[in-house]
Amino acid sequence: MNVINKIILLFRQFSFFKFIKLMRPKHWVKNLFVLAPVIFSGLLDSKVAIVDAFLAMVLFCIASSVTYVFNDYMDIESDRQHPIKSQRPLASGDVSKQAAIILICILYSVIIVLGMFNKNVFSVVVSYILLNIAYSLYLKHQPVLDIFTIAIGFVLRVYAGAVAIQVPLSAWMFITTFSLALFLASIKRRQEILKSNAISRNVLRFYTVPLMNRYAEMSSICALLFYSLFVISVNTEMVITIPFVIFGLYRYWFVVEGNGRGESPADVLFEDYQLQLSILLWVASCIYIIWI
Repeated sequence: MNVINKIILLFRQFSFFKFIKLMRPKHWVKNLFVLAPVIFSGLLDSKVAIVDAFLAMVLFCIASSVTYVFNDYMDIESDRQHPIKSQRPLASGDVSKQAAIILICILYSVIIVLGMFNKNVFSVVVSYILLNIAYSLYLKHQPVLDIFTIAIGFVLRVYAGAVAIQVPLSAWMFITTFSLALFLASIKRRQEILKSNAISRNVLRFYTVPLMNRYAEMSSICALLFYSLFVISVNTEMVITIPFVIFGLYRYWFVVEGNGRGESPADVLFEDYQLQLSILLWVASCIYIIWI
């Protein structure tokens, strides 16, 4: 009877709000990178390609959620030292460690079931999960390697999208995504230095704000340069999309400097309508030029 009561108590902790909050659905916006290949591949008129790309994105949404839960599980004590992360379900005590383990097992099971529909995409998702486990256990404590690991995660999203619709990943798309992700990761670390301390993230003691500024500047320049070369190689008419990319980079940095955001790229996106508009216009212009 005691065992049954413990199980009941564990499942009671899975209230809808706590469950959703722990999975961080707001960060699923990052997985839109999975859809990039289907936009630029000429397969938007293929229902099969769209469904396959969407399934790959769903898999990455679940995979990213399970990595967030695992990372929060590993960082409970350090998150409690952080002014914002201390409010997360595990760090605040709203969800127990046992409940988090159950959730992790459930999400892994869902990934395995959905992954059977496309084993090639499943292998990419598994690589992403293993990379993030290594990140949570070791890589996030290693300067420079931590930033590159985050960037590789974004590249794997794009690669999964290409694998899902069975097209080769463009070299330009690869390096553009990698550079943009390095920019976002550098800004993230910069803001963490300003807002928290080495107790909440040990790797921060190796970094300085000027160094992160240089990393971010170099990465943003590379992202813009490689994107420009990419669109010119694909379709010269797409040069009109470049101003939207420039504006997006400018606006993102403005929000970071002016409003002190940037620790979470997803929060910046959801809270700034001008950044949202620039992205929507970029997507709309890309689709219009490629398909109309």
